[in-house]
Amino acid sequence: MKKIHNLIWVALSVVSCAQAQDVSTKYANEITVESTQKHLRTLASVDFEGRGTGQRGGQLAADYIANEFKKYGLSAPVNGSYFQPLQLIHNSFKVKQFTINDRPFQNGKDIFVIGNNEEKLFESNEIIFIGYGIDDPKYSDITGLDLTNKVVLLLNESEPTDDKGNSWITGKKTPSDWSTSRNKKIKEILKKKPKLVLAVNSQLSQLLEEAGDRATEGRYNLAVDQPAPEKSPMIPVVNITDHAANYIFNLARTNLAAVVGKINRSGQANSFVINTNLMADFGTNAKPLADPNILGYLEGTDKKDEIVVIGGHYDHDGKDSKGNIFFGADDNASGTTAVLELARSFSRAKAAGNGPRRSILFITYAAEEKGLLGSKFYTENPVFPLANTVACINIDMIGRVDDKHLKGNHDYIHAIGSDKLSSELYQINKDENEKNTKLEIDYMYDNPKDPMRLYYRSDHYNFAKKGIPSIFYFSGLHPDYHTPADTYDKIDFPLMVKREKLVFFTAWQIANRENRLAIDSNKE
Repeated sequence: MKKIHNLIWVALSVVSCAQAQDVSTKYANEITVESTQKHLRTLASVDFEGRGTGQRGGQLAADYIANEFKKYGLSAPVNGSYFQPLQLIHNSFKVKQFTINDRPFQNGKDIFVIGNNEEKLFESNEIIFIGYGIDDPKYSDITGLDLTNKVVLLLNESEPTDDKGNSWITGKKTPSDWSTSRNKKIKEILKKKPKLVLAVNSQLSQLLEEAGDRATEGRYNLAVDQPAPEKSPMIPVVNITDHAANYIFNLARTNLAAVVGKINRSGQANSFVINTNLMADFGTNAKPLADPNILGYLEGTDKKDEIVVIGGHYDHDGKDSKGNIFFGADDNASGTTAVLELARSFSRAKAAGNGPRRSILFITYAAEEKGLLGSKFYTENPVFPLANTVACINIDMIGRVDDKHLKGNHDYIHAIGSDKLSSELYQINKDENEKNTKLEIDYMYDNPKDPMRLYYRSDHYNFAKKGIPSIFYFSGLHPDYHTPADTYDKIDFPLMVKREKLVFFTAWQIANRENRLAIDSNKE
């Protein structure tokens, strides 16, 4: 009798599991290529202009996501709103004017200014050329020179060498630390208290061309993290290109190659005064912004006080001053689309009476590209207690095939961090993949020695730092990463849908299991 009873119990359990599997599969199949394409085409469109922080396209994206959450019937959990505004400060260094002999030079093209001073006007009727800016017992460019409150010009690379390539300082082909120690020249010259330093860098033109607007973009802080103004600002350093340096030297009837050649041939300093008018007006600028996180809440049933967060950042690099749009189709219109697709699927499940036991908070984060600021703001200002948040699922770039897998198996996903805090999170994701999606799960980025350190570089990490088990779904880097070429047409939609379904199945299990995830590890 006991044996028969056990057999009946096992049979009923199998039926129950099969039914649960059928239900989750039904709603996973709500995620389709067509609906995924619709969202991603919109988010990565010309109209949305790359969804830049503080830009029009970013606000359009935020409004679009909030409207979709409303369509799905998600609650607006931020005092009746879907928006959680971030109080941001954009700190940049603004160069209003930089002229030599009345010729203007453009910051980010001809020059690159480093400083932390409030806006200030710098004027001088002379520039003192100080060669390589070296002050060494074996060779000095500045012996006998008073540089106090002067504008000085130096060659901020290399050191004097003879016609055989031997350093005049070391006597060998091996250079001295004046060449190899980063910023040594600048640090030593600043001790002489000049007014302004002009530093020639032969690679600057190329570096500025490659960086584009990012060179002068500045940085973003949460308002609460904004540092106080510098009480003792540094002396500004103006890095200048070869062509800017040659313009200055031409005023003294010479050129860059000639002055370098003279020093190198003789091993002697060749410092001199260039009479000209320099006028510069620049300083730091702090601009407040209020881009929002967008939150949609789906209330659970018997375990509704426990929260599963499913999120991904919606921002990207926006539109630059030349009109180039960084569409960010993969980064991260793909992750944002996945959040919307999962939100719709879980909402339909709830509407049909199959709602999750735990509540789910869908979040699309602002300002991830500026330093994970949206997720940081949420975890420091949570709408629901972090103590009740049982897991964070982060989706950031799931639409492409990376260089590693390009010539191999395309049916893969990187699952990052799943076992860092919870062995159960790792096992659930592994089991759901084996049962449903059968992707190759690549754990390469879990290696603490991996140089990319991606576990620490996306929004889930702000939750993990609070002790919340987190998993980061990622398809890897590709040549179009952070370029205008990251476009809609390059997304592999059937593969992306398969990845979305794995996220869905994993989230379904976490939201419906009896016990919250165990926190049983603390891996690097």
